[in-house]
Amino acid sequence: MSNVYTGVLAELGLRIVDGRLAPESTLTLDWVQTEYAVSRTIAREVVQVLASMGLVESRRRTGIRVRPENQWDHYDPAIIRWRLEGDDRAGCLHELSQLRAAVEPPSAALSAEHADAGERAEIVRLAEAMETAGAAGDLTTFADLDVAFHRLLLRSSGNAMFAALGDVVEEVLRGRTDHDLMPRVPKPEARRLHLMVAEAVASGDADVARAAMHAICVEVVSEMQRRR
Repeated sequence: MSNVYTGVLAELGLRIVDGRLAPESTLTLDWVQTEYAVSRTIAREVVQVLASMGLVESRRRTGIRVRPENQWDHYDPAIIRWRLEGDDRAGCLHELSQLRAAVEPPSAALSAEHADAGERAEIVRLAEAMETAGAAGDLTTFADLDVAFHRLLLRSSGNAMFAALGDVVEEVLRGRTDHDLMPRVPKPEARRLHLMVAEAVASGDADVARAAMHAICVEVVSEMQRRR
């Protein structure tokens, strides 16, 4: 994948998501070529990817139509990333945090029931490393560990639908860090709750794993609601 292709996709996708290219407006491949000084092949490939995300619809006689927001694939990581770059960042994060609150507590409970020995040991290791990085104020390392922690919980749940949300959850977690919506030092209570989840998964206590993850998600939803 070329840097030119990636750059055009990111710029054109963002212009659709943030409303600069309004719903029902029309584009052409010629316009994409001229606007971004790219070949027709790249223009066509970009439009095909945007169409797969539900952002545009290509018709032979009417050109490329920008589709309304309710037709987008809101689970696509790129769309999430572009929404987080827009003016309604806090609103987007609030919606995504609500999704996490619906999915991650039962996922943690299932992990306590279904994770294998290696996964149980790894989730504890990640939580302990998060505590160390968080207490030191190392947000970059903390964010990487946090992503790995939540991805592993989703994957070890044994539920393929939950596991498939790993990219979505990663965009939420990285979005909070990238857009300075995380405290400079992750809250001790949040770090403690991650350890509780890990220990509950390791010991097979589904009820505690669910309750501790619920507490994590509720805190995040409340924080995002406050920022709206």
